[in-house]
Amino acid sequence: MLSICILVLMMGFAYSLFFAIGKVMLVAIVALALLDLVLLFRLQKGISADRFAPDKLSNGDENDIILEIQNRYTFPVNLEIVDEIPHQFQVRDFKIEASIKSGKSQKIGYKLRSIKRGEYHFGVLNVFATSPIGLLSRRFKFAEDAKVPVYPSYLQMRKYELMGISNRLTEIGIKKIRKIGQNMEFDQIRDYVQGDDFRSVNWKVTARRNQMMVN
Repeated sequence: MLSICILVLMMGFAYSLFFAIGKVMLVAIVALALLDLVLLFRLQKGISADRFAPDKLSNGDENDIILEIQNRYTFPVNLEIVDEIPHQFQVRDFKIEASIKSGKSQKIGYKLRSIKRGEYHFGVLNVFATSPIGLLSRRFKFAEDAKVPVYPSYLQMRKYELMGISNRLTEIGIKKIRKIGQNMEFDQIRDYVQGDDFRSVNWKVTARRNQMMVN
């Protein structure tokens, strides 16, 4: 906009009409910039944001990070979110763009896959807000200095634990489960007690020991 205004003013050296148009354009640009300034800075906390991360990250797995952004302005805003994620991830161009209507909140999620154990440090959550005019941008800073430890893959351990409880490990051949019932398989041989099924009598061992033994 300024470049076009300067071009029109330069044309005013040859044609006086363009010089007048250029001055009007310059005044309009300054007025819009001042209006944008008032819209963005009239509220001290026009934008609020929080970062929700797990108490610990699981090494080698996708870990969910949730950002909750709330727009307290009376107009919709366009946001550019720059979260300072731990340096271990080596991500230098992390940026999320979003739009939020007036008085609304929005949850934005992203995933981080840790590659080694240790303590990870999150930096500042930067949120750049732009009004519908779009000439200026205001930065809000949230969630400073968050530390999250990274442990061995407890997500995978938890998954297999749940599968073991539900006896689903047999589907992938990890665990053999003994089923109680009448069949030809047995784990041990013991003395016969009153009430045992005669079909479970082991006659060979009974003959050797000279007493009733059952499978």
